[in-house]
Amino acid sequence: MAASWATDLILIRHAPALTEGRLCGRRDVAADCSDPAALAAVRAQVGTPPRLITSGALRARQTAEALWSGVPGIIEAAFLEQDFGEWEGQPADALPDLGALTPDALAQFRPPGGESFGDLCRRIVPALEALAGGETTVVVAHAGTVRAALARAIGSQAGALSFEVAPLSVTRLRITSAGWSVAGVNWTGP
Repeated sequence: MAASWATDLILIRHAPALTEGRLCGRRDVAADCSDPAALAAVRAQVGTPPRLITSGALRARQTAEALWSGVPGIIEAAFLEQDFGEWEGQPADALPDLGALTPDALAQFRPPGGESFGDLCRRIVPALEALAGGETTVVVAHAGTVRAALARAIGSQAGALSFEVAPLSVTRLRITSAGWSVAGVNWTGP
């Protein structure tokens, strides 16, 4: 009989990105970490992370530092946001209307020169699975990273796209020897 184990995975979306109204994706923009009440609420909800991992993006690293100054973190390149290719840096009103796409088609749609949500999942999920069997882990990253983790937990890329993931929100997953489960999504305060 195999030993049972559990890993709690706590995913936090970075603080609001300073995008100037433009699609951010992989662009390395700063975060607005100026809301002490929101930061305190996340700290109270999560505590001090035994293991802290961030995306390499400035906004994720700034958020982790604002939340837990002095707690060493590991940068995981796989946790970067979706690459929107030629759409990066464009204002929302300049993006094309994709028309009526089914949820499955939307998950597989690839912007010119970028990656689809399905591509993002294939990049992120192996790095998440590598965390299984270890200690509680806090990941500070992006909405796409959180949705990719949810896609793995619920077994549906299309379904994961329906979740809202607000800035500074907390999503909790549990990985056990029996599989993945969702404990909470998009928690944003008391």
